[in-house]
Amino acid sequence: MRVITGSARGRHLKTPDNFDIRPTTDNVKEAVFNILQFDIEGRRVLDLFAGTGQLGIEALSRGAAEAVFIDRDRTAAQIVKDNLKTCGLKGTVLNCDSLSYLKDCGKFDVIFVDPPYDSGLYDAVLDTIYSVDILSEGGIMVVEARRTMILPEMNAPYRKIKEYSYGKVKICTYTRESTV
Repeated sequence: MRVITGSARGRHLKTPDNFDIRPTTDNVKEAVFNILQFDIEGRRVLDLFAGTGQLGIEALSRGAAEAVFIDRDRTAAQIVKDNLKTCGLKGTVLNCDSLSYLKDCGKFDVIFVDPPYDSGLYDAVLDTIYSVDILSEGGIMVVEARRTMILPEMNAPYRKIKEYSYGKVKICTYTRESTV
């Protein structure tokens, strides 16, 4: 697993010794950043269920102004810190529950949501993001799930943009439209 492009291009990222963390494949990560290519620079990014931190790190490498990494697993949080150091990047790494964090975190321009596939957290996370309204106007949320999972539509001002399939993985993008 490596950083694809930007200031940390080519740097290899540390991965866990066990399979408790399911990193996004390089192929899927490249597709995600092709979708987001013009929406990263200068943005505030949230990497929920960060795992290795590779999505937030890729965003920082491509010019994101700030990235916050959330993972309740202590080992995962340490891997994110190690990977940031390896890449010479700075970010905020918090070892806490994602749902609790969302309730008082401020606005983000890009949000990556990638909980464990069988955790049952998708609806709760999307409902909380909607109710707390943390996606900035015009922001993009990228949700990764098992291809067979049906991801919900969201109520205005949130809107599902598009779903993409990559092998066994589904990527769904949402935006927050203007309320004016």
